[in-house]
Amino acid sequence: MFKRRHALFSPVLLALAATSLMNPLVQAQDYPVRPVTLVVPFPPGGGTDTGARILAEQLSRRWGQPVIVDNKGGASGQIGADFVAKAKPDGYTLLLGNVGTQSINPSLFARLPYDPDKAFAPISLVAELPLAMMVNPAVPAKSVAEFITLARSRPGQLSYSSSGPGSGPHLAAEMFKEQTKTFVLHVPYRGGGPAVADLLAGHVQLSFMTVMEAWAHLKGGKLRALAVTSAQRVPALPEVPTLAESGLPRFNATSWIGALAPAGTPPRLVERIAADIQAVLTNPAVSERFSSVGAIPRSTSASDFAKLIADDRQRYGQVIRSQNISLE
Repeated sequence: MFKRRHALFSPVLLALAATSLMNPLVQAQDYPVRPVTLVVPFPPGGGTDTGARILAEQLSRRWGQPVIVDNKGGASGQIGADFVAKAKPDGYTLLLGNVGTQSINPSLFARLPYDPDKAFAPISLVAELPLAMMVNPAVPAKSVAEFITLARSRPGQLSYSSSGPGSGPHLAAEMFKEQTKTFVLHVPYRGGGPAVADLLAGHVQLSFMTVMEAWAHLKGGKLRALAVTSAQRVPALPEVPTLAESGLPRFNATSWIGALAPAGTPPRLVERIAADIQAVLTNPAVSERFSSVGAIPRSTSASDFAKLIADDRQRYGQVIRSQNISLE
């Protein structure tokens, strides 16, 4: 009797085991079958948010499912990142992180609510975001050299906004201050949108922000770009020189945005999402849309994105230590 039951149930057990092994593949092939949430760990209006909305719109079309952008700002991106780190690893909750959340925060904060080395599965880079050194039009400086002269004549009387303590724009501004021997006060905000808003209002005089989040204001004459922080000029602002061209030959600082999933997401699913992101970004119309607002669309493999995160963590960690920047 025992042998007969064993013989009857063994094929069933084998079938269940085979199905279990195939689940990640089946999941990747069928994905997505319901809406996907793309978490932006900053308020609306910044460069990360703008890039997320372009990506979400295009992935929605490709997948035939809504991709919902969910802004969860606060704590220099930690709140949104932590939300995704603790989400179910099934591909339906993704993070659009940036250089700040993935490469800067681990060096800036002694403690994070998640393990930055183990909490996420990198999927793909989405875009590089050069920064613009911008001033309110009321500021008399028309060039980097003129701003340096102005700042040196008024130490501590000028201020600059950033998207948050320890963010890419904050570190870029501190690098500028170090290289030019100037003293400009730092006024941090909870994201790029609020930081640009107060620059527009004249409450601060200077900001280092992504060209993407400031492009419309620059084109409309509401802000003035003195330089860009990348090694080459930005196609969206061809008339604006680089800081290297403006007398700071060692200056090169760019931000980026990229997609990540909670750790434990099946590798085949990560590969599927990465392939879809690559397909979206290589569409000429989508590429032009990113480029026209100052971003450089660029997809990568998961391993190459992980290497970028690690390399930038080391690079910005050195800046944070040399400038004694700490939020603890």
